[in-house]
Amino acid sequence: MSRVFLFALTAALNPTLLTATTVMLLLPNPRRLMLGYLAGAATTGVVVGIAIVEWASSSGAVSETKHTVAPGIDIAFGVIALLAAYVIQSGRAARARARRRQGRPDKPKKTPRWQEALSGGSARTTYVVGLLLSFPGASYLASLTAISRLELSTAGIVLTVLAVNAVMLILLELPLISFAVAPHWTPTAIERFKASLSEHGGKVLVIALTVIGVLFVIRGIVTIIA
Repeated sequence: MSRVFLFALTAALNPTLLTATTVMLLLPNPRRLMLGYLAGAATTGVVVGIAIVEWASSSGAVSETKHTVAPGIDIAFGVIALLAAYVIQSGRAARARARRRQGRPDKPKKTPRWQEALSGGSARTTYVVGLLLSFPGASYLASLTAISRLELSTAGIVLTVLAVNAVMLILLELPLISFAVAPHWTPTAIERFKASLSEHGGKVLVIALTVIGVLFVIRGIVTIIA
């Protein structure tokens, strides 16, 4: 069971979810928008998750392939994160952006359509966006594979998938809990955090990418050895 929630924690490190949460926090009525996105993401995660676990358990589709593919994915993600941290730290990313701006000074950066949709400010829209952007990634599939091997009852599968999704969507849940518990303090804290991130964002990003990269590489190596 520990492997189930370990993979759920890694699935929570979702750049799209982090970006969506950040965008919604900057818009009016962020609680309503995040609730809509959470409902959509949970709908996809739970329905697809239960279907995959039931199919894998009944068909016997889970095999040793996971033990060779999943570690390679982990190590690849880890190496990519470490390379990104190195590039940012060395200043190459900033220099590349400067060169691109000099070569194409008038070309604005295109905003992804899903971010434009979030900016519409409708809970119904964020529900649809959450529904479409929350199909299983590698870590969630690994968690579902681990669940399928536990030989749980149908009720046990449903409860476990619900718990995994609760962990996986923690980036959305924490701001919502904070808004519910401290509605006056939370907006002020968010503004302080944004100011701090604006000042030290590069350093924080390098540290975060390094930690994530090392953890992914270690997990991939441990899985291969095991």
